[in-house]
Amino acid sequence: MTKALEGVRVLDMTHVQSGPSATQLLGWLGADVVKLEAPGGDITRRQLRDLPDVDSLYFTMLNCNKRSITLNTKSERGKEILTELIRRSDVMVENFGPGAVDRMGFTWERIQEINPRIVYASIKGFGEGPYTNFKAYEVVAQAMGGSMATTGFADGPPLATGAQIGDSGTGIHAVAGILAALFQRENTGRGQRVNVAMQHAVLNLCRVKLRDQQRLEHGPLAEYPNARDTADADEVPRSGNASGGGQPGWAVKCAPGGPNDYVYVIVQPVGWQPLSALIGRPELAEDPEWATPEARLPKLDKMFQLIEEWSSTLPKWEVLEQLNAHNIPCGPILSTREIVEDESLVANEMVVRVEHPQRGTFTTVGSPLKLSDSPVDIVTSPLLGEHNAEVYVGELGLGDEELRLLKTNGVI
Repeated sequence: MTKALEGVRVLDMTHVQSGPSATQLLGWLGADVVKLEAPGGDITRRQLRDLPDVDSLYFTMLNCNKRSITLNTKSERGKEILTELIRRSDVMVENFGPGAVDRMGFTWERIQEINPRIVYASIKGFGEGPYTNFKAYEVVAQAMGGSMATTGFADGPPLATGAQIGDSGTGIHAVAGILAALFQRENTGRGQRVNVAMQHAVLNLCRVKLRDQQRLEHGPLAEYPNARDTADADEVPRSGNASGGGQPGWAVKCAPGGPNDYVYVIVQPVGWQPLSALIGRPELAEDPEWATPEARLPKLDKMFQLIEEWSSTLPKWEVLEQLNAHNIPCGPILSTREIVEDESLVANEMVVRVEHPQRGTFTTVGSPLKLSDSPVDIVTSPLLGEHNAEVYVGELGLGDEELRLLKTNGVI
């Protein structure tokens, strides 16, 4: 079956996480992603290794469905080969430091001369301005994009989220820009630049907190359990596990009290009557001090305390079953081990096992994008330079002898 991006050639000059997460998505959608690495390879091949002399899970889980070639782009012959690779590509993606590709001699103007139809995507830490040259890492982007200031509890320090919203979150934004540019090219015949900054992507994911920043001008944020702390606040506080939305929610403890024995519960107006009955306090459904959402808002802490007194006596799966029986929105806190072993995630090909030529099998995350006419097959990440001969000889037309000399001379 034809894949959505079949026939699209992606020159992947990315490393670590933000860029590789983007190009892997393009590969899942059917693009031919050629990962160009320095002869020493992407640094994550060696980082956080669990097996000696084998590509790390850090690398394998971000580089499936790609081919790997090596090239020293600082050498003159390397620059000539890179020029030919650009000429043959539809998309070029890089996440080097600001100006690094320009210093190679490949400015946007030069790239356009080589291939006017190419979509050139750059992932950087920050936009133009005082932060441009700051070193960008996942948690730095979270810190400067609004996430950390609003994550955690009011009496504690700012916290990073375990979700990689700075790196992989930016990668997803980059994919959206690349696909839009490819679509526009169908009408204009021209490629274009796509610029995505990690700080900007995190900020986009934190828009509800900017919503609440503006709401503060008109009074406290009543939906937060610590609303009283916002009465005179000039910035959105950290509010623990509060949803911050129109329906209050919280993670309540369950038996036997392990670190992930929790269920997240959302209390909708329609759910209060069955919930109050479940927790053994049916009289609260009619009590004017508790019966309406407006009455409950000032005492959200007490409300969730009452729910937790019930939930803490039961295992989380039983709490889940009873809440769902009454159509009360909820979800168990799933640990990483529970995620890996979750039968529904395996059945939906979101947790997949992949064969690797050196490490055997490894578990990775499947594609969250489900297209009816473009099914995804997860293919193992490439070994370093595995496709040098295939690309340089088979596609660029270099001879076998030149390939040998390129390797001897450190060009590949």
